[in-house]
Amino acid sequence: MSDLETTVRYVLLAAAACFVLGLHLMNSPATARRGNTLSAAAMAVAITATGVLLVEKGSMSTTGWLVLLAGILVGSAAGLWTARTVQMTDMPQLVSLFNAVGGGAAALLAIGELVQHEHVELLGAQTTVPGGLDILIGAVTFSGSLLAAAKLQGTVTGQPIVFPGARALNIVLALVFTGSAAWLVVEPGSVLALTLLTVSSLAFGVTMVLPIGGADMPVVISLLNAFTGTAVGMAGFVLGEPVLIIAGALVGASGAILTKLMADAMNRSIPAIIVGGFGTGGETAAAAGGGDTQVRSVSVDDVAIQLAYASKVIIVPGYGLAAAQAQHELGDLAQLLTGHGVDVSYAIHPVAGRMPGHMNVLLAEANVPYPQLKEMEDVNGEFAQADVALVIGANDVTNPAARRSGNAISGMPILDVDKAKSVVVIKRSMGHGYAGIDNELYTGPRTGMLFADAKAGVAELKSAVRVFVG
Repeated sequence: MSDLETTVRYVLLAAAACFVLGLHLMNSPATARRGNTLSAAAMAVAITATGVLLVEKGSMSTTGWLVLLAGILVGSAAGLWTARTVQMTDMPQLVSLFNAVGGGAAALLAIGELVQHEHVELLGAQTTVPGGLDILIGAVTFSGSLLAAAKLQGTVTGQPIVFPGARALNIVLALVFTGSAAWLVVEPGSVLALTLLTVSSLAFGVTMVLPIGGADMPVVISLLNAFTGTAVGMAGFVLGEPVLIIAGALVGASGAILTKLMADAMNRSIPAIIVGGFGTGGETAAAAGGGDTQVRSVSVDDVAIQLAYASKVIIVPGYGLAAAQAQHELGDLAQLLTGHGVDVSYAIHPVAGRMPGHMNVLLAEANVPYPQLKEMEDVNGEFAQADVALVIGANDVTNPAARRSGNAISGMPILDVDKAKSVVVIKRSMGHGYAGIDNELYTGPRTGMLFADAKAGVAELKSAVRVFVG
């Protein structure tokens, strides 16, 4: 190994260490941007160092360099364009697409190594075992993530899609990709084994995500993210690249931990989520008030008075806030109340929105102070002292029905919104959330429904509050 190659290897090791540090910084909203910047810079350094290593070895043809540079330019342009143009409401779909790209790329690396290796028949288990796992996990991630993105986008219905024999088909596919992976380990040069493994894994990704409903999508995104990291780690073993192994292990481990936390937040096991059958594609519209005499409708001025004279207000954001893109208006309203001496905080449920951390990112975009963002465990004890709980677009995560048995969300930890002295819900209608059941909060004795689009409703509320606070 030359001195240059040794130096490059140390640089790559330093980049891997920066990945670890960057992930640690992302643990807190206050340092998350710095962690993201550090990780991105480390990746840029790793790519550059790899390029230097390729020059040193002289193993790339002119055509290879042109393809590599074209890929870098296209990928960089696509990444920059999506970062600047994709709306926050579409961020879950984008994350799913990134999962698909990562898993697909990892699988292609293993396929390329098995197909193009000069003496593939001599490859040992140290290469073929991670290679088979790489193709299996990467292909499942690729097709599953594409379907998840289509469900989130509405191209495919978000409702669970179950057909006769679906589980039997999953068992058959599992047997096929297990058998073909074992065959590939024994006979690395078998094109038939490689084809069966790839096709069955792609099919399994589709059949795995089809029966999963919209309510479970945050967990699915996190799980597929863990799959992506694991596939990348396996690709690192195939290629003998420690940086890929470290980066993949970090993503896989953090994604797995997050998936477990998200599942716990819904009081559902991960196998139950994979089996599917829970959640609808979105809310079922209903007329304001729905003809139910228990529903109490309130006006903007009614709510403005409550907020202006409150001592403590807790805001509960949900996907409806993201869909209406009302985060900036909400941030302005909260700032107005804070300037008036009102104690304002935000209650963030772990599965609010359509991907992990959706509400945190949304509110950070509106420059909401990080100390005002409180997790469910920290804020639930404060609702009893709150004068007003302002719910904007959140549904299932505030439903008191979760405290009773016999319904779709029984046992799911919820935000104790109904314990506040007064509850105001801004919502367009009495429609259902993803679980497809009525929210008992809306008919509670302390609840007033302000029927409006979140963005328009919060804007009107902000103007009305300004009149009262001068």
